[in-house]
Amino acid sequence: MASQLSFEQAKKFLKKHRFPQPKELSVKSWDEAKAAASKVGYPVVLKIFSSKILHKSDVGGVKIDIRNEEELKKAYRKLSRIRGIESLIVQEMIPGKYVIIGMKRDSQFGPVVLVGAGGIYVEILKDFSMRIAPVTLKEAKEMIKELKIYPILAGARGQEKVNLNLLAKIIHKVSELAMKDKSLQELDFNPVVVNKKGGAIVDAKIIVSAK
Repeated sequence: MASQLSFEQAKKFLKKHRFPQPKELSVKSWDEAKAAASKVGYPVVLKIFSSKILHKSDVGGVKIDIRNEEELKKAYRKLSRIRGIESLIVQEMIPGKYVIIGMKRDSQFGPVVLVGAGGIYVEILKDFSMRIAPVTLKEAKEMIKELKIYPILAGARGQEKVNLNLLAKIIHKVSELAMKDKSLQELDFNPVVVNKKGGAIVDAKIIVSAK
């Protein structure tokens, strides 16, 4: 039987495997949210956590670029009214381009690794590149180059080139984990926010089966 990792479990998983993460804290009250924002540092993102809600943006569950306590309070009031939430997350606001990196274990082919244009328009843009694991670092770089958004990531028309090596390393590591750990059924890192200096996995959905 498969189940989704909680927020804290997902954080531990990412830390254990040395995936880049933003500063973030789970909160369940206004006082906790206020303290967390001060600790993380403005600007922040406030978002819901729920194992029952597949896409946070569909229910208005993400508020970005919150710059002060007054804006945080307004966002907190709105998000705390959403049904089915388990907690709210106060997260560091990271600038950059949005990419999705994922893995799904296919019954016939085994683990399939994906990279694509990320964010809230994943299903609309449908800009993906996929490989059956294992995926080498070289193959991961080739996957990125196959994307329609690659020229943007690579710095077209004066855009700042993002850290493509970081993206390739995350893809490669996802592939390695999928091959080693048969309990991993699905990984969904969306978005991975990447910029010139580096980046972080801003949202992670991790589904595992009992070992």
